[in-house]
Amino acid sequence: MDVEGCPLPEDRLYDLENDVWWAAEEGGSTARLGVLGTLTSFAGPFTSLAFRPVEGVVGRGRSVATVESLRFTGAIRLPVEAELLERNPAVSERPRLVNDAPYSEGWIVRVRAVRPEDVAKYLERPADIAARLAERIRTQRIRCWPATPDVELFEIGVECSAVLTMLNEELVARPSGTHVLLVTDDPTSPIEMVRWSDQTGHAVRAYRREGSLHQFLVRKEAHPVPRRRPARS
Repeated sequence: MDVEGCPLPEDRLYDLENDVWWAAEEGGSTARLGVLGTLTSFAGPFTSLAFRPVEGVVGRGRSVATVESLRFTGAIRLPVEAELLERNPAVSERPRLVNDAPYSEGWIVRVRAVRPEDVAKYLERPADIAARLAERIRTQRIRCWPATPDVELFEIGVECSAVLTMLNEELVARPSGTHVLLVTDDPTSPIEMVRWSDQTGHAVRAYRREGSLHQFLVRKEAHPVPRRRPARS
């Protein structure tokens, strides 16, 4: 399922109030818990994930970890009382994994519900939360992209040639794999960005237009292969 451009997998249940999902494992007695992709998009790249020193049974609403980005700090809370079985060491070592793969490798903990009936009582199906999630996305102006931007460039009132110069300078200073969100109001930018990608070999992974603003998610390639030679002056 897709809600306002944000993925919402249908193979799990959700606690929208606490921004967490619950995916039952084979057999149904255990589950993995993670955070919604809309939270990772709102927060931006996570810089820290710290597990709380709790063991055994953890009460409903209690936190098992805290996450932090440059503009967000919050707790990851259990939607039901559950026994803590396993922590995902990968997300504490690389918190950005929660942003990059919130519904897969970026899971937080494995648990077993103390009372299995609580799962249906306190968690909801994707269709049940879709309207409320859509309203949250609109209210908080959340924008989901294929990858979380590492850098945001807002170039308003600037001609596209100057915008591309700034983009090139930004990419030179960044490591490969960096994602840059470029926002411009130049009406020629959709055409120019296609030409720029062909000439540089760097990918434009996504494009969105909102009113007069054009938004491009650009990835710096490790070994860019231009598909078109730059025009001679």
